[in-house]
Amino acid sequence: MDFGALKGSAGTENDAELIKSSSTSGFAKDVLDASRSVPVLVDFWAAWCGPCKQLTPVLEKVVKSYGGQVRLVKINVDEHPGIAGQLRIQSLPTVYAFRDGRPLDGFMGVQPESAIRTFVDRLLGGESESDLDSVLATGEQALEEGDLQAAAEVFAAVLEENKQNPIALAGLASCYLQTGDVVRAEQMIALVPPDESNVPAVQRVKAALELARKTVTLDDSSALEARLQADPADHQARFDLAVALAGQGKKAEAVEHLLHIVQHQRAWNEEAARKQLVQFFEAWGFKDPATIDGRRRLSSLLFS
Repeated sequence: MDFGALKGSAGTENDAELIKSSSTSGFAKDVLDASRSVPVLVDFWAAWCGPCKQLTPVLEKVVKSYGGQVRLVKINVDEHPGIAGQLRIQSLPTVYAFRDGRPLDGFMGVQPESAIRTFVDRLLGGESESDLDSVLATGEQALEEGDLQAAAEVFAAVLEENKQNPIALAGLASCYLQTGDVVRAEQMIALVPPDESNVPAVQRVKAALELARKTVTLDDSSALEARLQADPADHQARFDLAVALAGQGKKAEAVEHLLHIVQHQRAWNEEAARKQLVQFFEAWGFKDPATIDGRRRLSSLLFS
């Protein structure tokens, strides 16, 4: 079917069905069930978020122009934090695309109308796009399991067909990064087109690269531990030690030190400990045990 020919046609559904606000309790019906018929974009926003107010009208305009081929559901994360928590939403605005009851792709931050149309066009690409999603999922699974060779082969194969695929570029960059080749990881992530830079997989690699750069100069953890023993209230030493430990793969210990700072002096250095924890979580990925435990404990501290 020629989706392009339908793009400008009159909508088959009224605006109330195409664009609606939903809640935690309505998410299954409005998003998961609805996405089995047509793709559904989910706009996570908040009233205090200026960029959200810029993005939402553009999303609505684009969705209406597709004449019922795609829907938009808006979730206010302040009023309905449950779904945002499950999807590990860490910045606003964030948009996820759902199809067949599962999230496929997404982006963060304000995007130009042209980029959103490209995103929707890709989402409506039909079976070939589903096949690509499956291939990329295979590569990401191999990466999670530590099979870097298999993951690299999958991502490289995708890039042979589409040299600018952001998920494949991010995946290959992550493979390089996990082997310690920071330079090649940076070169790979630099190939991501600017309008795809907010794809979650790309953001995770960028966070991991930033963390890797920090740890280069913080490899002498013994001196930091000595400072901390002499003065347990030395937050800078504790912070630097956490970064050094993270660079050594000691994630749980790194999280512990930063949570200590948040608990005892949350506002220290403009909430540097909380911000560093968020960067850790982005770099490690949403499924990492240290991320899951750290996010839970951080939330308990912040909202206690």
